Amino acid sequence: MATSESSSSLRSLGRTVVLALYVASLIPFIHSTTGSHFTSIFSFGDSLADTGNLYFNSQPPWSHYCFFPPFGQSYFGHPTGRCSDGRLIIDFIAESLGMELLKPYLAIKKGEMKNWKGEGGVNFAVAGATALDADFFEEKGIPSFLTSNSLSIQLRWLKELLRILCNSSSSCNKVLEKSLFVVGEIGGNDFNKPLVARRSLEEITSFVSHVINAISSAISLIDVGAKTLIVPGNFPIGCIPSYLTMYASKDKNEYDEAGCLKWLNNFAEYYNERLQAKLNQLQLLHPHAKISYADYYSSALPLYHFPTNFGFSGLKACCGSEGPYNFNASLGKYGEEGVKACDDPSKYISWDGIHMTEAAHRWIIKGLLSNNGHCHNVADDELDTLLDPMNNVKSECNFNSQLESVSNDLACLA
Repeated sequence: MATSESSSSLRSLGRTVVLALYVASLIPFIHSTTGSHFTSIFSFGDSLADTGNLYFNSQPPWSHYCFFPPFGQSYFGHPTGRCSDGRLIIDFIAESLGMELLKPYLAIKKGEMKNWKGEGGVNFAVAGATALDADFFEEKGIPSFLTSNSLSIQLRWLKELLRILCNSSSSCNKVLEKSLFVVGEIGGNDFNKPLVARRSLEEITSFVSHVINAISSAISLIDVGAKTLIVPGNFPIGCIPSYLTMYASKDKNEYDEAGCLKWLNNFAEYYNERLQAKLNQLQLLHPHAKISYADYYSSALPLYHFPTNFGFSGLKACCGSEGPYNFNASLGKYGEEGVKACDDPSKYISWDGIHMTEAAHRWIIKGLLSNNGHCHNVADDELDTLLDPMNNVKSECNFNSQLESVSNDLACLA
């Protein structure tokens, strides 16, 4: 018989599943007709949001594996610099607001976007980027990743761009106050670096306050006119094939019921709670702006706990090599001997063992859960109906039938 504590946990997880299903399924169907007042999007982050900046980061372009087939195959039909088989979360945000997909800033800076007229916004995210500057890791003897273009550098790029977009502080204010700023996901690589280097959890945890302070510096955008900022948290990294492979354990108690490493997910939760608390403080200091926390963790976790309900097969990566999670870093990336892609990426959460598939991105909540009536909150009686019996979750939450009919009524991003 279920205890009170386990029932509470089931209810909490069930609410997350239902709410994530409900809101995430709406994103592709929300268009500019819903009344969005945003004219531009400015995005900052790492490989989870990079739409090509790493590619243009040097001349000649780096031979990074994200630049070669089958990356981009599911939507674009060719590589675009995105580390996925198709669109990223930031792409779905742009589409949901009726905007074109964001151009990478470095392509604009290097004159590769000849017809760009400064409309719709720009993406500053770079694969491998960290919230903290490179010298933080150098001082601790932690090897560098792909790029040194940290969040502070990306913010500097924005200032460079503003000199082109506007010729006075008042004109800049007009541009920024009608823009949506998506600051992240950023910070994940600040923990990935020491995790890959197998530093202690105690040391990595000591980085949390530094990372959050670095992200908080982006709130300075408010001082130059920004009004709306979304700051995503980290994902359930204990469910990622690369870490499941790297930190494989024979102790079954280290895994949750979905097969994810509990200690890694607990760390992500700790970081997210600290980040959200900081954002709440900053919101109080800036009541004239809207600073929203995007809960990527709670949005992604149901995909791993109930994969078949979303059409996924489990924890294995689509594009990989061998082992229980189809990931073996020593064998290299796609295109190298022993590494191949699956036939249907839409059935996988993980694309390459590190990054998600377009299908998974589609499910991630991008709308802001607010109290202004734009977003639906699942009532207790609705939740009880869906969870009794438990297998009703699958039939009642089928996004192709039950939920599309109400998608046009919601505009979480407006």
